[in-house]
Amino acid sequence: MKKVFCYFSKGEWALWAGSVAAILLGHIIFSGKDGLTLIASLIGVTSLIFNAKGNPAGQVLMIIFSILYSIISWSFRYFGEMITYLGMTLPMAAVALIAWLKNPYAGKRTEVKVNGIGRKEWVLALILTAAVTGVFYFILAFFYTPNIFLSTLSVATSFLAAYLTFRRSPYFALVYAMNDVVLIALWVLASIVDAAYISVIICFAAFFLNDLYGFISWRRMQRRQNPPKAIDNGKKEAHNTGNENYTGGQHRWMYLPVVHLIC
Repeated sequence: MKKVFCYFSKGEWALWAGSVAAILLGHIIFSGKDGLTLIASLIGVTSLIFNAKGNPAGQVLMIIFSILYSIISWSFRYFGEMITYLGMTLPMAAVALIAWLKNPYAGKRTEVKVNGIGRKEWVLALILTAAVTGVFYFILAFFYTPNIFLSTLSVATSFLAAYLTFRRSPYFALVYAMNDVVLIALWVLASIVDAAYISVIICFAAFFLNDLYGFISWRRMQRRQNPPKAIDNGKKEAHNTGNENYTGGQHRWMYLPVVHLIC
Protein backbone atom coordinates (compact mmCIF):
# COMPACT_ATOMS: atom_id res chain seq x y z
CA MET A 1 0.00 0.00 0.00
CA LYS A 2 2.88 2.36 0.76
CA LYS A 3 4.34 1.68 -2.67
CA VAL A 4 1.00 2.46 -4.32
CA PHE A 5 0.52 5.61 -2.27
CA CYS A 6 4.02 6.88 -3.00
CA TYR A 7 3.63 6.25 -6.73
CA PHE A 8 1.80 9.56 -7.08
CA SER A 9 3.15 12.86 -5.78
CA LYS A 10 1.26 14.93 -3.21
CA GLY A 11 0.26 17.35 -5.95
CA GLU A 12 -1.10 14.49 -8.09
CA TRP A 13 -3.07 13.10 -5.17
CA ALA A 14 -4.46 16.59 -4.51
CA LEU A 15 -5.44 17.00 -8.17
CA TRP A 16 -7.15 13.61 -8.28
CA ALA A 17 -8.90 14.07 -4.93
CA GLY A 18 -10.09 17.57 -5.88
CA SER A 19 -11.42 16.27 -9.20
CA VAL A 20 -13.24 13.40 -7.51
CA ALA A 21 -14.74 15.76 -4.90
CA ALA A 22 -15.99 18.15 -7.62
CA ILE A 23 -17.50 15.26 -9.61
CA LEU A 24 -19.21 13.81 -6.54
CA LEU A 25 -20.60 17.22 -5.55
CA GLY A 26 -21.88 17.82 -9.07
CA HIS A 27 -23.51 14.39 -9.11
CA ILE A 28 -25.24 14.93 -5.76
CA ILE A 29 -26.59 18.36 -6.74
CA PHE A 30 -27.55 17.80 -10.38
CA SER A 31 -27.60 14.14 -11.43
CA GLY A 32 -29.47 12.55 -8.55
CA LYS A 33 -29.83 8.84 -9.30
CA ASP A 34 -27.87 8.86 -12.56
CA GLY A 35 -25.17 6.48 -11.39
CA LEU A 36 -23.78 5.80 -14.86
CA THR A 37 -22.59 9.39 -15.32
CA LEU A 38 -20.90 9.28 -11.91
CA ILE A 39 -19.13 5.98 -12.57
CA ALA A 40 -17.97 7.11 -16.02
CA SER A 41 -16.67 10.42 -14.64
CA LEU A 42 -14.70 8.77 -11.83
CA ILE A 43 -13.17 6.21 -14.19
CA GLY A 44 -12.32 8.92 -16.69
CA VAL A 45 -10.59 11.25 -14.24
CA THR A 46 -8.65 8.32 -12.76
CA SER A 47 -7.48 7.29 -16.22
CA LEU A 48 -6.08 10.78 -16.78
CA ILE A 49 -3.92 10.77 -13.64
CA PHE A 50 -2.42 7.44 -14.77
CA ASN A 51 -1.94 8.82 -18.30
CA ALA A 52 -0.10 11.79 -16.81
CA LYS A 53 2.43 9.32 -15.40
CA GLY A 54 2.75 7.52 -18.73
CA ASN A 55 1.22 4.40 -17.17
CA PRO A 56 -0.56 2.00 -19.59
CA ALA A 57 -3.24 1.43 -16.93
CA GLY A 58 -4.63 4.79 -18.00
CA GLN A 59 -5.42 3.42 -21.45
CA VAL A 60 -7.25 0.43 -19.96
CA LEU A 61 -9.45 2.80 -17.96
CA MET A 62 -9.96 4.98 -21.04
CA ILE A 63 -11.39 1.98 -22.92
CA ILE A 64 -13.93 1.46 -20.13
CA PHE A 65 -14.73 5.18 -20.03
CA SER A 66 -15.29 5.24 -23.80
CA ILE A 67 -18.00 2.59 -23.53
CA LEU A 68 -19.82 4.33 -20.66
CA TYR A 69 -19.53 7.80 -22.21
CA SER A 70 -20.95 6.48 -25.48
CA ILE A 71 -24.05 5.31 -23.63
CA ILE A 72 -24.44 8.73 -21.98
CA SER A 73 -24.03 10.50 -25.35
CA TRP A 74 -26.61 8.23 -26.96
CA SER A 75 -29.14 9.20 -24.28
CA PHE A 76 -29.04 12.83 -25.50
CA ARG A 77 -28.74 11.94 -29.20
CA TYR A 78 -25.15 13.18 -29.36
CA PHE A 79 -24.46 10.54 -31.98
CA GLY A 80 -21.21 12.24 -32.93
CA GLU A 81 -19.83 11.68 -29.46
CA MET A 82 -21.15 8.13 -29.37
CA ILE A 83 -19.68 7.22 -32.76
CA THR A 84 -16.43 9.03 -32.01
CA TYR A 85 -15.79 7.21 -28.75
CA LEU A 86 -17.00 3.77 -29.87
CA GLY A 87 -15.58 3.88 -33.37
CA MET A 88 -12.42 5.90 -32.82
CA THR A 89 -11.38 6.70 -29.23
CA LEU A 90 -11.95 3.15 -27.95
CA PRO A 91 -9.99 1.31 -30.70
CA MET A 92 -7.29 3.99 -30.67
CA ALA A 93 -6.97 3.57 -26.89
CA ALA A 94 -6.54 -0.17 -27.46
CA VAL A 95 -3.84 0.47 -30.07
CA ALA A 96 -2.18 3.03 -27.78
CA LEU A 97 -2.22 0.48 -24.95
CA ILE A 98 -0.30 -2.00 -27.11
CA ALA A 99 2.13 0.71 -28.24
CA TRP A 100 2.76 1.86 -24.66
CA LEU A 101 3.33 -1.69 -23.44
CA LYS A 102 5.79 -2.35 -26.29
CA ASN A 103 7.76 0.83 -25.56
CA PRO A 104 8.51 0.95 -21.83
CA TYR A 105 11.11 3.37 -20.53
CA ALA A 106 14.19 1.60 -19.13
CA GLY A 107 12.25 -1.66 -19.00
CA LYS A 108 9.64 -0.28 -16.59
CA ARG A 109 6.11 -1.29 -17.56
CA THR A 110 4.68 1.55 -15.47
CA GLU A 111 6.24 4.29 -17.62
CA VAL A 112 6.17 4.62 -21.38
CA LYS A 113 9.09 5.99 -23.36
CA VAL A 114 8.21 9.49 -24.57
CA ASN A 115 8.46 9.99 -28.32
CA GLY A 116 8.87 13.13 -30.40
CA ILE A 117 7.41 13.55 -33.89
CA GLY A 118 8.82 15.71 -36.66
CA ARG A 119 7.25 18.28 -38.95
CA LYS A 120 6.46 15.78 -41.70
CA GLU A 121 4.51 13.58 -39.31
CA TRP A 122 2.67 16.62 -37.94
CA VAL A 123 1.58 17.39 -41.51
CA LEU A 124 0.49 13.76 -41.96
CA ALA A 125 -1.45 13.85 -38.69
CA LEU A 126 -3.27 17.02 -39.69
CA ILE A 127 -4.12 15.61 -43.14
CA LEU A 128 -5.50 12.42 -41.55
CA THR A 129 -7.46 14.51 -39.05
CA ALA A 130 -9.01 16.57 -41.84
CA ALA A 131 -9.94 13.45 -43.82
CA VAL A 132 -11.52 11.66 -40.84
CA THR A 133 -13.36 14.81 -39.78
CA GLY A 134 -14.79 15.25 -43.28
CA VAL A 135 -16.14 11.69 -43.32
CA PHE A 136 -17.61 12.02 -39.83
CA TYR A 137 -19.35 15.29 -40.73
CA PHE A 138 -21.54 13.54 -43.29
CA ILE A 139 -22.24 10.71 -40.84
CA LEU A 140 -23.33 13.22 -38.18
CA ALA A 141 -25.46 15.10 -40.69
CA PHE A 142 -27.16 11.85 -41.69
CA PHE A 143 -28.20 11.25 -38.06
CA TYR A 144 -29.35 14.88 -37.61
CA THR A 145 -26.89 15.34 -34.77
CA PRO A 146 -27.62 18.40 -32.59
CA ASN A 147 -24.97 21.15 -32.51
CA ILE A 148 -23.24 19.57 -35.50
CA PHE A 149 -20.46 22.17 -35.70
CA LEU A 150 -19.24 21.48 -32.16
CA SER A 151 -19.72 17.75 -32.64
CA THR A 152 -17.56 17.85 -35.77
CA LEU A 153 -14.91 19.90 -33.97
CA SER A 154 -14.95 17.31 -31.20
CA VAL A 155 -14.26 14.59 -33.79
CA ALA A 156 -11.26 16.53 -35.11
CA THR A 157 -9.67 17.16 -31.71
CA SER A 158 -10.44 13.62 -30.51
CA PHE A 159 -8.81 12.00 -33.53
CA LEU A 160 -5.70 14.16 -33.40
CA ALA A 161 -5.34 13.56 -29.64
CA ALA A 162 -5.81 9.81 -30.10
CA TYR A 163 -3.19 9.74 -32.86
CA LEU A 164 -0.67 11.62 -30.70
CA THR A 165 -1.44 9.26 -27.80
CA PHE A 166 -0.60 6.28 -29.99
CA ARG A 167 2.61 8.00 -31.10
CA ARG A 168 3.54 8.77 -27.45
CA SER A 169 3.84 12.51 -28.04
CA PRO A 170 3.45 14.85 -25.01
CA TYR A 171 1.11 17.00 -27.10
CA PHE A 172 -1.66 14.41 -26.91
CA ALA A 173 -2.65 15.79 -23.50
CA LEU A 174 -2.70 19.37 -24.78
CA VAL A 175 -4.99 18.44 -27.69
CA TYR A 176 -7.23 16.49 -25.30
CA ALA A 177 -7.47 19.68 -23.21
CA MET A 178 -8.70 21.45 -26.36
CA ASN A 179 -11.22 18.65 -26.84
CA ASP A 180 -12.39 19.13 -23.24
CA VAL A 181 -13.21 22.78 -24.00
CA VAL A 182 -15.32 21.69 -26.99
CA LEU A 183 -17.11 19.08 -24.88
CA ILE A 184 -17.82 21.58 -22.13
CA ALA A 185 -19.51 23.79 -24.73
CA LEU A 186 -21.50 20.81 -26.06
CA TRP A 187 -22.79 19.79 -22.67
CA VAL A 188 -23.57 23.38 -21.67
CA LEU A 189 -26.04 23.37 -24.56
CA ALA A 190 -27.36 19.99 -23.42
CA SER A 191 -27.79 21.22 -19.83
CA ILE A 192 -30.11 23.99 -21.07
CA VAL A 193 -32.54 21.21 -21.96
CA ASP A 194 -31.80 18.98 -18.95
CA ALA A 195 -29.97 20.34 -15.88
CA ALA A 196 -28.81 16.83 -14.99
CA TYR A 197 -26.08 17.20 -17.64
CA ILE A 198 -24.40 19.93 -15.57
CA SER A 199 -22.60 17.08 -13.81
CA VAL A 200 -21.06 16.15 -17.19
CA ILE A 201 -19.83 19.74 -17.57
CA ILE A 202 -18.14 19.50 -14.17
CA CYS A 203 -16.62 16.19 -15.25
CA PHE A 204 -15.01 17.66 -18.36
CA ALA A 205 -13.87 20.75 -16.46
CA ALA A 206 -11.97 18.35 -14.17
CA PHE A 207 -10.69 16.53 -17.27
CA PHE A 208 -9.42 19.85 -18.65
CA LEU A 209 -7.29 20.53 -15.56
CA ASN A 210 -5.98 16.96 -15.53
CA ASP A 211 -5.06 17.09 -19.22
CA LEU A 212 -3.18 20.36 -18.73
CA TYR A 213 -1.25 18.72 -15.91
CA GLY A 214 -0.70 15.66 -18.12
CA PHE A 215 1.02 17.81 -20.73
CA ILE A 216 3.28 19.39 -18.07
CA SER A 217 4.07 15.96 -16.63
CA TRP A 218 4.95 14.47 -20.03
CA ARG A 219 7.24 17.39 -20.84
CA ARG A 220 9.05 16.71 -17.57
CA MET A 221 9.26 13.02 -18.45
CA GLN A 222 10.66 13.91 -21.86
CA ARG A 223 13.42 16.05 -20.34
CA ARG A 224 14.22 13.39 -17.74
CA GLN A 225 14.32 10.57 -20.27
CA ASN A 226 16.37 12.57 -22.78
CA PRO A 227 18.86 14.69 -20.82
CA PRO A 228 21.12 17.00 -22.86
CA LYS A 229 24.43 15.38 -23.70
CA ALA A 230 27.50 16.96 -22.17
CA ILE A 231 30.72 17.47 -24.12
CA ASP A 232 33.67 15.55 -22.80
CA ASN A 233 35.88 18.24 -21.30
CA GLY A 234 38.92 16.04 -21.60
CA LYS A 235 38.46 15.80 -25.37
CA LYS A 236 37.67 19.48 -25.58
CA GLU A 237 40.89 20.49 -23.90
CA ALA A 238 43.13 17.96 -25.60
CA HIS A 239 44.77 19.73 -28.56
CA ASN A 240 48.35 20.24 -29.67
CA THR A 241 49.71 18.25 -26.71
CA GLY A 242 53.03 16.48 -26.71
CA ASN A 243 51.35 13.18 -27.59
CA GLU A 244 49.65 14.41 -30.78
CA ASN A 245 51.01 16.09 -33.85
CA TYR A 246 49.84 19.41 -35.26
CA THR A 247 47.51 17.83 -37.84
CA GLY A 248 45.69 15.76 -35.19
CA GLY A 249 45.17 18.84 -33.00
CA GLN A 250 43.85 20.78 -35.98
CA HIS A 251 41.41 18.00 -36.79
CA ARG A 252 40.11 18.04 -33.24
CA TRP A 253 39.47 21.79 -33.34
CA MET A 254 37.61 21.33 -36.62
CA TYR A 255 35.51 18.56 -35.05
CA LEU A 256 34.57 20.27 -31.78
CA PRO A 257 32.13 22.86 -33.21
CA VAL A 258 30.27 20.02 -34.95
CA VAL A 259 30.02 18.06 -31.71
CA HIS A 260 28.83 21.14 -29.87
CA LEU A 261 26.18 21.82 -32.52
CA ILE A 262 24.85 18.25 -32.44
CA CYS A 263 24.84 17.87 -28.65
